[in-house]
Amino acid sequence: MLATSSSKQMSLENLLEHIFTIRRITRQDQQLLMSALLSKDGLSEQEHQQINRVFDALKKGLLKVVD
Repeated sequence: MLATSSSKQMSLENLLEHIFTIRRITRQDQQLLMSALLSKDGLSEQEHQQINRVFDALKKGLLKVVD
């Protein structure tokens, strides 16, 4: 799903937008984020910042973790 750079970026953007819109993160969302973080292509600084927003929101209780 996150194979090419442009599709990876779009998928990551869509995933993050979805997470912040519903203010929840599922196990599947978590797995997709981890796949993006561990991808061989690596992430841009902007992508790292976007993912860090998720972790910050989790720490602050702004996102709910659901199964």
